[in-house]
Parts: sequence; structure tokens; C-alpha cells
Amino acid sequence: MTTPRNPPSPSMSSYENAPTRSVSVRGEDFAYRELGPEGGVPLILLMHLAGALDNWDPRVVDGLAARRRVITFDNRGVGGSGGSTPDTIEAMARDAVLFVRALGFDQVDLLGLSMGGFITQVIAEEEPHLVRKVILAGTGPAGGPGIDKVPALTIQATLKGALTRQDPKLSLFFTETAGGRRAGRAFLERLKERTQNRDKDISLPSFRAQLKAIKRWGRQAPSDLSDIRQPVLVANGENDRMVPSQNTLDLAACLPQSELVPLYPDAGHGGIFQYHDEFVTRALEFLES
Repeated sequence: MTTPRNPPSPSMSSYENAPTRSVSVRGEDFAYRELGPEGGVPLILLMHLAGALDNWDPRVVDGLAARRRVITFDNRGVGGSGGSTPDTIEAMARDAVLFVRALGFDQVDLLGLSMGGFITQVIAEEEPHLVRKVILAGTGPAGGPGIDKVPALTIQATLKGALTRQDPKLSLFFTETAGGRRAGRAFLERLKERTQNRDKDISLPSFRAQLKAIKRWGRQAPSDLSDIRQPVLVANGENDRMVPSQNTLDLAACLPQSELVPLYPDAGHGGIFQYHDEFVTRALEFLES
């Protein structure tokens, strides 16, 4: 077991000013932030494609941390974490488990968003004694419909965003309606609230490795979700163009102990950000039940 370079010291501060810490995981420093009350089962947040610490909506993190110990982190090779990003979801899951154990936890809850949801499913299946409860948002099972197209959609939106000087998350995470556009712009403004000690953006080699891992996940044989025995809460927008919303319905139908949050209306891949208040309330109810 390794020891955190800066020992965990949760606080009731906001995500805007939560300190960035590091812990050594097999010789590489993993960056993370921790906030919320001490005690209880910690909630580990696993991030989407290309995301680093500052891509979490502070309203979601702060809302959850009002009652739960919450930890966000950069997996291997991402943002402020050292090492090389692996190109399989399974290897990313092993790294996430090593991170959790490096912090000294023997039981955690997991919230996985998009690619983080892929990783979360692997951890829940392979480490049943480590994981108590699971929340899956904007994600789908291995071999799910349309998942192998995520890399192409992402690259297309990134190039379009560069040409139009528009953040690609607007089109990838939110609907094209007036309501979706308003929600997207508000989300992007919230991501700017932290102005000091911001995380590094993902590097191009790490981004490429993640794209490869997602394509492999989407082309794998369909998952046997019956092996995930933990209680699972499943959420998404009704019009997710990245990981099609049918995947959310499939997860809810096939996971043995699942609860489905009704798909958020006029929302897409970033549904839990667009409906952050409703999502936080439902997530806390689920985790505390």
C-alpha cells in the first residue's frame, strides 16, 4: 500500500477551491481532489472521454459533497497524473482500482460518466467486495449500439469546434434546441469558476489512447451484465447522440439490481449536468437508501 503525498483531508469547501493532491500508484503520481464530510463510504467519480479534474460540473460535485465524501481523480496519463494512458477499458479499470487502494479504502461507491461508466462496470464486476453501490450516467454496456462511433463523432465535433470557435461539448453533450443551448452555455460558464490551480488538459497521446479504448469497448461482444450484483442507478438524457440513450435503457433492463432515472427531457449526453439539481437529489437518495 502506498501513502498519499498529501494525506486526505476532506472539507466542506467547494470544488472551486478544493486542493489538488497526489498519491503514488506504482511509481506514478495520480492527481485527485477530495471534499465533503469525513467518514462513511467515499464516492469516487470516474470521468468521460478527454475529461480532467476541471471538467466535472461543480454543481454536481458540490451537491454530492454536501452529504458525501467525494473524490475526483485523473486516471493514469490524464491531466495531472503521470504515466501513459492505456488503450483498453479493462486496463483503465485496473488503474482506477490501484488508485482507490492507494488511498487506503476497502469499500467505495462509484459514479461513472460516459467512458467512466465503462470503467465502472468493469470494476463492479471484477471487484465485487470493493464496490458497494454504482451510478452509471450517459454510458452503456460493452458492444452497445452506437458506442463504437463515439471516436468519429468526437473528432468531427472537435474539428467543427475549432473552425467555429465553439466548444465541442455544446454539440456533443447538449441538444440543439434553445433549451439545450442555454443549458450548455450555462454549463461551460460553470466550468470556468475555478480560476486557481486548474488541472492540465488531456494530452494528444492520452486522447488517442482513450479513443482506441472506446472503439474496442463498442466492438466487443455484448456484456453479460448479470455478473454486476451491486445496486445500480442509471441516468441519461433522452437524446444522447454520443452514447445513444437506448444503451441506458438496456443497462436498466439487464442489470439485476438497477433503478432507472426517467430520461431527462430535452437533454443529451450531459443530462446530469443540465439537470444537476434533480440528479444530485436522486443520487443522494440512492446512495443513502
